[in-house]
Amino acid sequence: MKLKFNLNYEDKKSMARCGTISFNGKEYETPMFMPVGTNATVKTLSSEELKDIGSGIILANTYHLWLAPGEDIIKKAGGLHKFMNYDGPILTDSGGYQVFSLAKPKDISEEGVKFKNIINGDSLFLTPEKSIEIQNKLGSDIVMSFDECIAWPCEYDYVKTSIERTLRWAKRGKEIFKNDNQLLFGIVQGGEYEDLRKHCAEELVKIGFDGYAIGGTSVGEDKKTMYKMVLYSTKYLPKEKLRYLMGVGDPIDLIENVLRGVDIFDCVAPTRLARHGHAYTSSGKINVKNAKYKECFKPIDEKCNCYSCQNYTLSYIRHLITKNETLGARLLSIHNIYFLHRLMDDIRENIKKGTLEKYRDEFILRYYGEGYEYK
Repeated sequence: MKLKFNLNYEDKKSMARCGTISFNGKEYETPMFMPVGTNATVKTLSSEELKDIGSGIILANTYHLWLAPGEDIIKKAGGLHKFMNYDGPILTDSGGYQVFSLAKPKDISEEGVKFKNIINGDSLFLTPEKSIEIQNKLGSDIVMSFDECIAWPCEYDYVKTSIERTLRWAKRGKEIFKNDNQLLFGIVQGGEYEDLRKHCAEELVKIGFDGYAIGGTSVGEDKKTMYKMVLYSTKYLPKEKLRYLMGVGDPIDLIENVLRGVDIFDCVAPTRLARHGHAYTSSGKINVKNAKYKECFKPIDEKCNCYSCQNYTLSYIRHLITKNETLGARLLSIHNIYFLHRLMDDIRENIKKGTLEKYRDEFILRYYGEGYEYK
């Protein structure tokens, strides 16, 4: 069943908005945070646990699934939904981030990008057409165009050349995209330059996509620069289409970028932080390995209703983490993802009440403390 998006409410004071995603007989509200399941699994958690936590769309990684187990095996299994037993919506990225993280400039050509197989060292070549072909076989509900994720900082002339290539790649990908049950998103690049972001967004809209993503953020820039990049993109995108900010998940970034018109977010942070013993709480992020929690027989957060907080103490979770027991990472992952889902609930409520900016200011004081500065 093809995913559908309806825009239901727009804030009068900002670009924040609320919408509904309809899929498979269920509805999911936006703004939304999407947990990342790189290898067709959100690390340490089952699909059933994700649904219990309240997850909607989850993300899987095209590049990694291409390498193992391979798109043909997943297609034979009936697609990602059946393969991983998840009946909610699934988004697959295109491999564009791997252009940024794995490829060297000399490996990027008009035709595509050369990679080293991270498993066995073999040479790989990914093109816009190949990326779409893989995602079609994976059977995700939202497919991303292949793009070049630009590093930061980056000189204007290179960014200009890069976005023109990204636009040509987007056209090539759309030309072979034929699956009526999937949505195809274009990705806005352009670094920190408003004229280039504007040009990229407007040209993508001319090509015509089912939704649009903002790429090239969270690649080392400060927060103020990120927020400019996002605004330089969303202000030129059609209101009726979903807007997706790629790879962003710090709590304040979710609030700030909702204010700039973003609908959906993804980030590996909640599970990565969990594996290293960090937890989000209503009064700020904590490191549960800290010695002061050795005899703390309270939950991670007394204001939290997640499974972990309802059943286990900080003392016990600290013990698990310090002994490298997988259950510790599982319990913290459940808590951290639950925390971000509840944050999105609060964001939606405050959009509808017209109080999101006030909520942001109160959240900063509660979570980061007085004197917090965007860095």
